[in-house]
Amino acid sequence: MSQEKTWKEIPWGGLILDAGNAQEYHTGDWRTERPVHIMDNCKHCMYCWICCPDTAIIVKDKKMVGVDFDFCKGCGICENVCPFDAIKMVIEGEEGD
Repeated sequence: MSQEKTWKEIPWGGLILDAGNAQEYHTGDWRTERPVHIMDNCKHCMYCWICCPDTAIIVKDKKMVGVDFDFCKGCGICENVCPFDAIKMVIEGEEGD
């Protein structure tokens, strides 16, 4: 006979109980829009990197160099916080700049 957990033993919804397991979940296929990085406009202020809830902004040598589409959910926060119009959201599957 299996023993069911009591309400006190069940974790709250949405909790990640095992530390460091986010890399196992590629959530990029949730998106309907994707960010396009417009390099000519970018000043590498890193607002996009700071605000990205999915840590999908790729940085190399203190410069924004792209987006990790395995984890980008297409929320558009990066576009909204960019003061230089260096990120534009496009419909997934459409060509970008």
